[in-house]
Amino acid sequence: MTTPQAAVNQEQTVRAFNGWLVLTLAVAALIGDVVLLVTASDSAKLPFVLALPLIVLIFPGFFSLQPNQARVLVLFGAYKGTVRESGFHWANPFYSIGPQGVTLAVGAKKAGGRNKISLRARTLNGEKLKVNDKRGNPIEIAAVVVWRVEDTAQALFDVDNYENYVVTQSESALRHMASQYSYDEAEDSESTLRSNVDEVSLALRKELQERLRRAGVAVDEARLTHLAYAPEIAQAMLRRQQAEAVIAARQKIVQGAVSMVDMALKELAEKSVVQLDDERRAAMVSNLMVVLCGESEVHPIVNTGTLYT
Repeated sequence: MTTPQAAVNQEQTVRAFNGWLVLTLAVAALIGDVVLLVTASDSAKLPFVLALPLIVLIFPGFFSLQPNQARVLVLFGAYKGTVRESGFHWANPFYSIGPQGVTLAVGAKKAGGRNKISLRARTLNGEKLKVNDKRGNPIEIAAVVVWRVEDTAQALFDVDNYENYVVTQSESALRHMASQYSYDEAEDSESTLRSNVDEVSLALRKELQERLRRAGVAVDEARLTHLAYAPEIAQAMLRRQQAEAVIAARQKIVQGAVSMVDMALKELAEKSVVQLDDERRAAMVSNLMVVLCGESEVHPIVNTGTLYT
């Protein structure tokens, strides 16, 4: 049996009336109605009395929007559009009545019943999470996510609370991503969390975008801010890293020493400085390797005899 999917809302951008123009007309109508109400005879006051509350009803329709701010227009539970243009506006005063059964997100202000939502970029500085990497090693990881609301209708109506949704999905995506990579020990050409930060950040951003698209949220950036082994294995892993560093350094030293010995033997042979047989060549190679690869200072010993005595 297939579970029915909820309908996905889509933002519809609309324009509201110029607030200053409507305010001028409303004030003029209010003053004119009051003047006529005062000057009219008792038998002619009824139309002006009835017009007064209608004129006053215009004023709740005024609202202002700052740059990167939007207002969602909802009329008796029906979504009518979103105003994105900043400035002073007027719209149907009954738009202030929110839909029944809809929980406004934390980021949606309901000042005077008006559903306002910020479109500015926001930063989510995630907490440190303890997860297992691809090889099962416990690690600590954290990330920062820069996000913004892209579709106001989806943000307000397709998820219960879009800010909590971003936090929860960011944690879930980070845990899943961390389990797909090794911390630093991997096979040849395999990406790791420590060595391939840009690739890992791109993978995290891509997964987050897929998860948050349902909430009308766009992810501008996602990067790791903390990466370390868990405390219980940190010392053991540190010793392993130190051993690997020593081995790598030794390999470089040996490779350099072999190149230098080979160059020395070739130079001596090409310039006919000295003729060496196999035994003397082996002795020279041994002495040069000791000198080049040794950690302590070398003290030369003057040989007054020969290799054969």
